[in-house]
Amino acid sequence: MSPLLRKIGLSLLIAGFPAFLFCQVNGGQQVFQFMTLSPSARITALGGMQIAVKDTDLGFAAVNPAALNPMMDGRLVFQHNFFLSDVQHGYVAYAHDLPKQGFTLQAGLQYLNYGDIKRADEYGNVIGTVPASETAFTLGGARALSDRFSMGLNLRLGLSTLDTYKASALAADAGVMYADTARRFTAAIVIRNAGTQMSAYNEIREDIPFDLQIGISKRLKYLPFRFSIVAHHLHQWDIRYDDPDLQDDDILQIGDGESSGNSGNGGVDNFFRHLVFNGEFLLGRNESFQLRFGYNHLRKKELSVRNYRSLAGFSGGVGIKISRFRIDLGYASYHLAGGVLHLGIGTNLKEFF
Repeated sequence: MSPLLRKIGLSLLIAGFPAFLFCQVNGGQQVFQFMTLSPSARITALGGMQIAVKDTDLGFAAVNPAALNPMMDGRLVFQHNFFLSDVQHGYVAYAHDLPKQGFTLQAGLQYLNYGDIKRADEYGNVIGTVPASETAFTLGGARALSDRFSMGLNLRLGLSTLDTYKASALAADAGVMYADTARRFTAAIVIRNAGTQMSAYNEIREDIPFDLQIGISKRLKYLPFRFSIVAHHLHQWDIRYDDPDLQDDDILQIGDGESSGNSGNGGVDNFFRHLVFNGEFLLGRNESFQLRFGYNHLRKKELSVRNYRSLAGFSGGVGIKISRFRIDLGYASYHLAGGVLHLGIGTNLKEFF
């Protein structure tokens, strides 16, 4: 291994080691979870995670700063997610390349508005509404280390408001990407949301949602199709929800049949909960039309209702380029109660000036 690669690996290990010790995966045990939501319609369609694609899509740089590259110079994206129960979530970002310095920079804003929450007194009388929202400001940069390797860093300030109470957090993403254009193969490793709360609602600081991810993607030689696999929460092996009612539901199950398993099968199921599978058909001249799909096994297992069929865990979407604009639409099924619809619009401002 070259000295450069050893330095990269050591830097990622040092950055991620504190979070490896203290972070837990199970939902409800961390704060600022909104920072883990998919920032773009394309990523939503791909199962909610994609860190191993390098092109002009600025949305990828929100989850892997190493995806930033000079092709994104001047790119501006607006993403809005019609989330569950009238919750509104979105992301806005802009990228600028500095060729003399060898850096590509980005600035992004992620927002989440919980809508109208009724305020009531101790007798149940509605006396108004409670404002509740969360925001994250991101500054990031990346540079090429060689023809195939790039490295990037995002710094993120998270702010949370609930009525008169406020909380804040500081987090960082660090990523390394290997892109072999000749073989159409890309691999990446990312440390996401390594950081801490700076202030808390109740003065008790809690963990923020740290994640260690590895992803690979491969575009086929004779078919306009790219498939990817992303492994997440690699810092903790057992990420199954501890539900006593589901102790016998241990086997890997992509369908909806009955299951009965043992501890060994439970290990297989837990293994696949770490994985997200997705693919894209890249059609037309300059890939102007794209069809996407994804499968998130963790979402499938945690949000399915026993004895009821559903598409929980599955997602899909389309992308089309019209003139100077790229329009993306993604849908992810979360539960029998519904899913999320994500809309994205992107363009390059330098094409207008």
